[in-house]
Amino acid sequence: MSMKKAKGGRSSRRQIAGTAPAARVRAAGTRGKTVAPSREARGMERREAILAAALDEFSARGFEATRLDDVATRAGIAKGTIYLYFRDTDTLFQELVRAMLAPVIGGIEAMGATDLPVNLLAERIVDLFVREIYETRRQDVIRLMISEGRRFPKLAEFYYREVLSRAFDAMRALLKRAAARGEVPGALLEFPQLIAAPALVAIVWSGLFERYAPLDVRRMVKAHIDLLFAPGRVA
Repeated sequence: MSMKKAKGGRSSRRQIAGTAPAARVRAAGTRGKTVAPSREARGMERREAILAAALDEFSARGFEATRLDDVATRAGIAKGTIYLYFRDTDTLFQELVRAMLAPVIGGIEAMGATDLPVNLLAERIVDLFVREIYETRRQDVIRLMISEGRRFPKLAEFYYREVLSRAFDAMRALLKRAAARGEVPGALLEFPQLIAAPALVAIVWSGLFERYAPLDVRRMVKAHIDLLFAPGRVA
């Protein structure tokens, strides 16, 4: 399955890290003088470059064909340097998953700890998915798992443990409270995957059919949640 590439390494880095790279900074009290970034800042910038290049390589070649040397070349660093950060493609892929999806999972876990009306939570879920996944390169990581997970079960196990299990635990917590108030069907406690179903449809659709039939993802996900939580469906 082909995947979108970011336009330029620096842009890719900002999408992964969420902040501008620490190229050169102004020191406080130096009246506009620039100073070289610290070793730690250089290391962070290099790590961001590696992760951005890794996403491009994994997306273009697939997991099996991706080599650390090719990632280093795309990141613009010496081939030997990448081994100071990652020993193999497995550890690189795992760090890519953590770096890109951990903030989103943290947001879902935070929602799971709140006790808000289900309609307000639904709006937040829709907004979180569209803003933080569908409109970013995080959807490329999910596409990678869809296409590669079956052939590489260790990667699938890692993704399930670090991403899916945490997300579903948080969803069950908020659904349990909503079910106790009679706001959602009890079956959702057993199958929280039903809430995530349109998100997967949207990601697959955008990779295969978007050019032929653009999809209003926000409206589709909202319609799905409205159907799940519609009055009269609670049982």
